[in-house]
Parts: sequence; structure tokens; C-alpha cells
Amino acid sequence: MTIPQGELAALGTSCAWSVGYVFFSIAVRRIGPDVLNRLRLAMALFILLLLHLIVYRTPIPLEVELPRLGWLALAGVVGFVLSDAMLFRALDTLGPQRTSLVMALVPVASSLLAWGAFGERLSPLQIGAIALVIGGIALVLSKGERRALLSRRAYLAGIGLAVASSCAQASRYIFSKEGMAGGFPVLSTNVLQILSATLVIWLLALFQKKARATVSSLADRTGAWASLGGAASGPVVGVTLSLVALNLAPVGVASTLMALSPVLLLPLSRVLFKESIRPRAVAGTLVAIAGVAILFLA
Repeated sequence: MTIPQGELAALGTSCAWSVGYVFFSIAVRRIGPDVLNRLRLAMALFILLLLHLIVYRTPIPLEVELPRLGWLALAGVVGFVLSDAMLFRALDTLGPQRTSLVMALVPVASSLLAWGAFGERLSPLQIGAIALVIGGIALVLSKGERRALLSRRAYLAGIGLAVASSCAQASRYIFSKEGMAGGFPVLSTNVLQILSATLVIWLLALFQKKARATVSSLADRTGAWASLGGAASGPVVGVTLSLVALNLAPVGVASTLMALSPVLLLPLSRVLFKESIRPRAVAGTLVAIAGVAILFLA
């Protein structure tokens, strides 16, 4: 029996992102969201440059057309600077399971962006699937599931940040698709995205005089190791596998499998962060994932 590589890559993406959420949840509580974003991008870039050097004998792709570079640079800045800055703040407020569940809105936002930008039509069933995703997320994030000792204002702010992050991430998918057009290599795509994001975020840090403080945060060994673990599992393994999945598997199947992180994080959040997992959380998560599946497979 031949294992479909695209589907396997999509499932691996969910696993990698689940592990990444755990590492980033630990790191953000130790060193803060802004420092984490800068450190893990620098770490991810180092790993990717090394991998690219091994595979292609050059740390970065040397021959890339300007329009392609523009799309991939835009994808990197939107997806890894803006989106993840909001994501890490949401993680600090909502925790990994709820944050990853809100990120299930990414395929919904992608569909709506494609509808607005490319004129792609949504069938009544797909519109119903979008409502199902939103309903499942709302069920988990309702008042009864709010984390203890968290004010209503902070809770709503965390939800808003996660929603905004999902919309920015959906934009990254569209920009990445444009940048990969014509068979541009997956690893090279990821290198250029992370390189662009790293340059922008560290230039901002230098301008704001925060670079030295960021480097000094490496003294927190727990935060530093958690950042490295998140960088390896998220931007390196997770993003690379997601691009492989989108290339080799049907978009609907790949998107559904890649949206399984909230399900995988239910037991992880219970074991590692001692979060109470109520029946409503399980039901809402399964409803949201079902909505994602219907959206793409309908």
C-alpha cells in the first residue's frame, strides 16, 4: 500500500504546529511575545539556510525573479511578522488550544479572500460550512469556557488578536501561492519568506533599540530552548510540510488535515498546562473541524 505523500505531509504539519504551539506557549510566558517573535525567526532562518546549503549548495536561492521575490517577501512579512506578533499575544491570553482553534478560521478567511480577490464562488453548502466553523469556535470561546482569572476585556482582546492573526495568515497563503507559481522549490520559498521577515523584524528592533535586550533574553534558558523548539517545529518543519502538502495533495484534503491542531492540542493542553477540557470544548472543536472539512471537500 502506497502512503500518499501529500496527505502524510499535511498530517505532519498538524503535528508540527501542535508541538510549536506548546513550545511557543512556554516561551511567550518567559520572554514575552515581541522578543519571542524576533528570536524564533532568527533561529528558524539559521536552520533553513543550513538546510538550503546542504540541499542546493547555496544558503539562499540565487536566481529568483523580482516579481516572485516580491510576493514571497510580502508573504513573509504579513505571515511571520504581523500575523505571528498577534498570534503570540493571543497565546499568552487564551492558551494554545483555544488559540489554535481560532486559527481554524484561516481556511475560512482564505475562501473569503479568494471570493473577493479572484471571484471564486462559494456554494450554499460552503457558506453553511463557514457558519459551522464559526459556530464551533464560538461554542468553545463562550463565557462558560473562559479561562479563570482572566478579565472579560483581556479575553475578548485575545480573541480579536487571534482572529486578526488568522486573516493575516490567510493572506500569506495567497501570497505564497503566487510566489510559488511555476514550480519554485518549497525549501527556497520558505527561506525567502523567513529571510524577509527576519530582516524586517530585526531592522525594526534596531530602530527601536530593542535588539540588545532581545539577545540578552537568551540568558533565560527555558525561554531560549522553548523558542528554538518552536522555531524548528513551526516555521521550519511545519511551514515546509504545509507547502509540500499544498503541492502534492488536493487542497481540500490538505487544508482539512492541516486544521487538526486544535484536536491534537486537547490532550496536550490537559497534560502539559493542566487546562480543564470540558465536553463543550471537545464538541465545539470537532464541529469547527467538521466545518473546515465540509468547506473544502464539498
